Amino acid sequence: MKGKRMWEIGGFVAGGVLILFGVVAIFLGASGFNTTRDAIKNEGITFGSADDPAVAKHASQWAGEQVTTGDQARAFAKIMREHTMESTGGLTYAQMGRFQSAAKPDDPAGTSDEAAAAKDDAGQPVANGARNIWVTETALTTALNMSYMAERLAVFGLVVGVALLLTGIGLVILAFAVFGRRAEVTSPAGARTQTPATV
Repeated sequence: MKGKRMWEIGGFVAGGVLILFGVVAIFLGASGFNTTRDAIKNEGITFGSADDPAVAKHASQWAGEQVTTGDQARAFAKIMREHTMESTGGLTYAQMGRFQSAAKPDDPAGTSDEAAAAKDDAGQPVANGARNIWVTETALTTALNMSYMAERLAVFGLVVGVALLLTGIGLVILAFAVFGRRAEVTSPAGARTQTPATV
């Protein structure tokens, strides 16, 4: 009887802990979700018009609208990448030289050879401006993609919280169903009779 009581108490405690964890996870998930969306909205980013091929490709349904969600932030990051690729002749950061080429000043590929680089008035190699565009693009698109990831993690936290809450409630119900019933007394003849009610 004592062991049965311990199992009953254990079921209630475990269920209560899961319910508590579920409530906390739901609260944290909702808080993270709202914080992420507020942060995105505060940046005041707006999609261009649908005339832009990059916008038409990645965010035609949001053309001209403000970026306020993680999905929109991710779409805007894709648009920025396409614009950067156009500005650099289809070359990525790693495919471009550090300096502007003296022989081909308009070539975004540039050169990493200081001897072949264009020089400024002080005789120092001129930095490849097209390559530097990638530095800014990477910083901004990383922030946008992080917003998307943060929103997805918040949604995951909400789902886990609901799962924990339902599991905890189910465990408490199970403890009531299995251990919370009136004990049955077995007579010496083997017949099972209900414990008489106390008046």
